[in-house]
Amino acid sequence: MASKHQTKIINQYKKEGWYVINLIKTNKNGIPDLLCLKDGEKPTFIECKEKLDTLKPLQQFRIDELKGLGFEAFVSKAIK
Repeated sequence: MASKHQTKIINQYKKEGWYVINLIKTNKNGIPDLLCLKDGEKPTFIECKEKLDTLKPLQQFRIDELKGLGFEAFVSKAIK
């Protein structure tokens, strides 16, 4: 089940014309939650965290790995 913050991010990106995929189960542990695709833009991976959630070392490794491959990848943390 998607968190409130994740749902907010999904809706925001969809509103801006992105095709958003919630990556629930992949062959790579630690991969970010969302993959956002839009013509003319770099594929973007987003790890969604609620206010008190923390980023695990493997998740940071995957974000750095994806950036190294030329993709956009970042953490979006809820502020409320």
